[in-house]
Amino acid sequence: MKRTILVLPVLIAGLGLILTGLVTAQTFTILHSFSTSFGPSSPNGDGASPYAGLVLSGNTLYGVARWGGSFGKGTVFSLNTDGTCFTNLHNFSGGTDGAYPLGTLLLSGNTLYGTTQSGGSSGTGTIFRVSTDGTGFTNLHSFTGSDGGNPYAGVTLLGNTIYGTTTSGGQYGGGVVFGVNTDGTGFTNLHSFLPVDGLWSPNDGGAAPYAALILSGNTLFGSTKQGGNNSGSSGLGTVFMINTDGTGFTTLHNFTGGTEGVNPYGKLVLNDNFVYGTTFSGTYGSPAGYGSVFKLSLDGTVMTNLHSFYTNTDGANLIAGLTLSGTTLYGSAYVGGSLDVGTVFKINTDGTGFSRLHTFTDYPSDGANPEATMVFSGNDFYGTTQYGGSWASGTVFKLSLPRPQLTIFRSAGNFILSWPSNVAGFSFAGYSLQSAPASTGTFTNLPGATSPYTNPITGAQRFFRLISN
Repeated sequence: MKRTILVLPVLIAGLGLILTGLVTAQTFTILHSFSTSFGPSSPNGDGASPYAGLVLSGNTLYGVARWGGSFGKGTVFSLNTDGTCFTNLHNFSGGTDGAYPLGTLLLSGNTLYGTTQSGGSSGTGTIFRVSTDGTGFTNLHSFTGSDGGNPYAGVTLLGNTIYGTTTSGGQYGGGVVFGVNTDGTGFTNLHSFLPVDGLWSPNDGGAAPYAALILSGNTLFGSTKQGGNNSGSSGLGTVFMINTDGTGFTTLHNFTGGTEGVNPYGKLVLNDNFVYGTTFSGTYGSPAGYGSVFKLSLDGTVMTNLHSFYTNTDGANLIAGLTLSGTTLYGSAYVGGSLDVGTVFKINTDGTGFSRLHTFTDYPSDGANPEATMVFSGNDFYGTTQYGGSWASGTVFKLSLPRPQLTIFRSAGNFILSWPSNVAGFSFAGYSLQSAPASTGTFTNLPGATSPYTNPITGAQRFFRLISN
């Protein structure tokens, strides 16, 4: 589907007009406020306190709420990108289907895959699948503790195998990396992490992976909140890699504190032989005392701190991962900002251009405490907040970036139309310039038109627009 960026009336011949496209500010919209839920066991109609992010298919968003629903154990839901047609697809009961989903769903075709933190046959969590229309809910695996327990993150798909992590359990009790077929067969513990008690802490392999895994070829990359071989009662966290067959486990980086920050929670993002991520906090009194954005080479040799959160005004304590668009990273902070309930920010991949895009203001007109990675489509970001909204039980929100500015001016006997190649991470690659004799007329492509575009001031007025190919 094509999407027009901006239509401009351009120069009635000979008048020498200078016209500039309107620039709109970014807009923030609450798409859904979750109903009141008084704690984990309180039922409601739609769910409450979404910890996880959203997945997008066409004009439909899918997500999970940790609490609420018919049994108070959480829900799977969908809604349109304009906030209409909210649908409760599944109510978790706390039995074999699980309870308290925390991880972002994975969408493959018409099937959603996810995890629950508890419930299942042993009470330590599940892996599930459900169709996008809410039918066919299936428990693919119930964790037993010895094979892992209490997954916090969603899963990753390669072929017919889904991969994920648990925060506890496994051979040593420090969590696992697992693989399982999409039909629930073939569950495999690919790696068991050491625990972080006094006997084992600190350790060399990390412990308690809270983030979802990312894939590059047949290699999985992830992080652990704790563990690693640096100081701290439970270690400061790690970044690791492992092959999809369980071989080649390597600790790429042990967090040291200082400007690096410590305790990564969020999912990594991969780009040009680097992974980008966030940390929750820093060592006491360090420049990154409230967390950081970092960049790490895939071989683990180059760690770069892109931004340290230390003033609280730009945000603090990052749980969410980052979203990449062009050369710009977008993220959210769990707290901080003017009311200390979180922010949305952007920063370039080289560490320049940090900017706060939104400060959450909490109940009743805004959300509070974003915990999940946002999803990006076109010019819009979609995300969730754990709290805030009309009933203080969390929200689904949309943040629309400003429309880029297009300008037109006269130069001698020509008019010049120009537009930026990239604004706030919004790339114009794949867009065409079109013209028409009237704003409601038929627009046709101008082959090969690039910015700046020059045209003689002759003939009748023309209208121009940029539109996606």
